[in-house]
Amino acid sequence: MNTQLISYNYDRDSIEAGIVHIGVGNFHRAHEEYYTNKLLEDADQRRWGICGIALLEQDERLYRTLQAQQNIYTLTVCGRDGKDETYRIGSLVELLWGKADPEAAIEKLADGKTKLITLTITEGGYNIDKQSGAFILDDADIQHDLARPAVPKTVFGFVAEGLRRRRASGAGPVTLLSCDNLQHNGDTAKKAFTSFVAAQDTALADWMNGNVTFPNSMVDRITPVTAPDDVVRLKERSGADDDAPVYCEDYIQWVIEDDFIAGRPAWERVGAEFTADVTKYEHMKLSLLNASHQMLSYPAFLSGYRKVDDAMRDARFAKFLTDFMNIDITPYVPVPDNTDLDVYKRTLIERFGNRSVSDQLSRLCFDGVSKIPVYLMGNLIKMIADNADLSRVTFFTAAYRHYLKYKIDDQNVPYEINDPWLTETDLQLIDSDEPLDFLRLSPFQSADLRASDAFTERYLSHVKKIKDDGVLTVLESLIA
Repeated sequence: MNTQLISYNYDRDSIEAGIVHIGVGNFHRAHEEYYTNKLLEDADQRRWGICGIALLEQDERLYRTLQAQQNIYTLTVCGRDGKDETYRIGSLVELLWGKADPEAAIEKLADGKTKLITLTITEGGYNIDKQSGAFILDDADIQHDLARPAVPKTVFGFVAEGLRRRRASGAGPVTLLSCDNLQHNGDTAKKAFTSFVAAQDTALADWMNGNVTFPNSMVDRITPVTAPDDVVRLKERSGADDDAPVYCEDYIQWVIEDDFIAGRPAWERVGAEFTADVTKYEHMKLSLLNASHQMLSYPAFLSGYRKVDDAMRDARFAKFLTDFMNIDITPYVPVPDNTDLDVYKRTLIERFGNRSVSDQLSRLCFDGVSKIPVYLMGNLIKMIADNADLSRVTFFTAAYRHYLKYKIDDQNVPYEINDPWLTETDLQLIDSDEPLDFLRLSPFQSADLRASDAFTERYLSHVKKIKDDGVLTVLESLIA
């Protein structure tokens, strides 16, 4: 089935790049670029085009591919009803690769026309120690940038040098807007960048206090990795000559704290929402969407599934997640005034089952050390304090241990672990034959789970049953 190709409706030569975005990955190209592409059709918004900056070694392939296409690419939006739409995106009007030309990237950050710097550098990219909450200053690349500010290696070094030149030239204030999927992402970005600058240049740190703002934002759109087969499939369906296509679900949301010191795009015209406080929105999303993804990840992977939509077509997993959302999480979710929570939860189940998106479970399993503290632990602590039903969360914890420890699923298929932030201590705890040792793992550090008899009893029971009978047998007993 072919899709209709909908092209941008503006003259790209008339667009000025008032936004610099660091981290031009698939999510950014399906989310911020999508909103901006629509907004640029308004004549009074054409100073809000985007200049992308790639900083990582692995960004070279995408950089060169997009450069060959004048930074134009296609985005296929996959409908839950089976109807897809493909958009030709033109809002990425410039793209720089910091490895090849660091000076050009720094100058773009310093340019007075740049009013907004946006970021998708991943949850782990903010260089915050997960135990102490402090910025990690003793990292080798950070130390390099502290000592040699004019030739940076890290995002912090690039931004700091750009800000230093802005201050020197009088280019004016700027906003740094995180678009990463973590709670209070603006607060995290502020802590990371101000901590780095304070260690490098106290005068610049003082300037930042009055000239840089860090709004919080909540982002949402499921955007899978584009595999080589997907490139072929998407090109055939759209008819577009595009070697860097992206595809995503039809649902999209962006809620942004309205704290822009140098002006901002009118993204509210194209569906984004500006608010004084994003807390309720992000808590709802992290507690329901992200936590449910995490709850699904290891049990479904261990049972033999590899795609999210396939697992969700199994009524046992659909019931498991529905019960998790309704029974375990809903009591702890503050609901934004304009949100029907029952509709939101039903929509999540539909989104997870969207076959056109077909997200990989391995992506959900990736980096549990970073995700579990953010998505699960806050509500888990409340559940333990309230003597709530812990059967599902202890099943998840036991499945996570099994996934990390045994590296073979219930179909006897081996797999590789991709949890890059596991410490040496974590690896020792995983290897231990005492299951309670696992509860000391770094993602659980915000609570002593071993102190809860209700938690440990259920957890130990699940550990044994998963080992003896397999994940699906234990799941069936949970949903019975």
